[in-house]
Amino acid sequence: MMKNRFWQLDRHPTGHDFADALTLREERLGPLGDGEVRVATQWLSMDAGTRMWMSPRTDGYQPPLPLGSKMVGLCLGRVVASRDRRFADGALVRGFGQWADYATLLPDEAGLEQLDETVRDPRQHFGALGMNSWTAYVGIAEVAGVGPGEWVAVSAAAGATGSLACQVARNLGAKVVGIAGGPEKCRYLRDELGVDLAIDYKGEDVAAALANVPGGLNAYFDNVGGPILDAVLPNMAHYGRVAICGLLASYDSDAPMPGPANFDQILMRRLRVEGFFIPDFLERGAQLLPRLRGWMDEGRLTVRFDETAGLENVLTAYERMLTGRNIGKVIVRVADQTNPPA
Repeated sequence: MMKNRFWQLDRHPTGHDFADALTLREERLGPLGDGEVRVATQWLSMDAGTRMWMSPRTDGYQPPLPLGSKMVGLCLGRVVASRDRRFADGALVRGFGQWADYATLLPDEAGLEQLDETVRDPRQHFGALGMNSWTAYVGIAEVAGVGPGEWVAVSAAAGATGSLACQVARNLGAKVVGIAGGPEKCRYLRDELGVDLAIDYKGEDVAAALANVPGGLNAYFDNVGGPILDAVLPNMAHYGRVAICGLLASYDSDAPMPGPANFDQILMRRLRVEGFFIPDFLERGAQLLPRLRGWMDEGRLTVRFDETAGLENVLTAYERMLTGRNIGKVIVRVADQTNPPA
């Protein structure tokens, strides 16, 4: 039987102290159950939304993980054993599995899908062709309904979903304001992503900078909530749309985020505010891929990867993502599975 390392959630983390909450453990893998698929993990995706799964809150978009269970996230790898005829040995797949060397999944519960092998860099299944990209497209094109010539702002704009949202908006003909923390991220937004305006929320007055947008913002793609949302609301154009994708400013606390101080601007400016999550449109990924693949192949949809090597270093990568020390998509390359451990 093969050995398997995995991360276990022992306690609800306090703030960013993940080392006190999760431990790396080892087991020997048993035989697969009916319908199960085992995947040798090549990469793990570090996603802010999984921070809520570690908390005791029961009012989120899905129940919290029970203490003592294996930590779960999006994984990318190859099938090494299968009791589901849809997934053959050797297939490249992506789905929600354990933070482990080997993820054992029930395909329908895990959203497991076989991936296109013609993509030169398989990491793009976490990037331009991944769920962050689906989220960016749906949020910009459908929830916020962004059109040519409109002004759209994106918070956490140098992160995985934010950087893709900037590019989707640009590709749809909109004018883009990227809000990020620090000069390096703002240079990335201007020089590599081609945003029209980059605002450093750590060094600038966000509300004052947004006041320079002619006519106000027609749309806002929100990844963070908190003070940045408060800075945006008074600078929205009448009948603007706010698509709320994440609340990063509150993920290090188990308490609900308080409402915006400028809530009255939703009424005064007749704004439409809508929250959305990837489970809302997970089954539509195949419909979105042709357009996203076309933009990627044309060089109009790119992702910078922030890659950490080794399953044992997952918590380092996870904290980098949640504290905003990354540019682009944070992933972990798991140990080589060419010769599986005995």
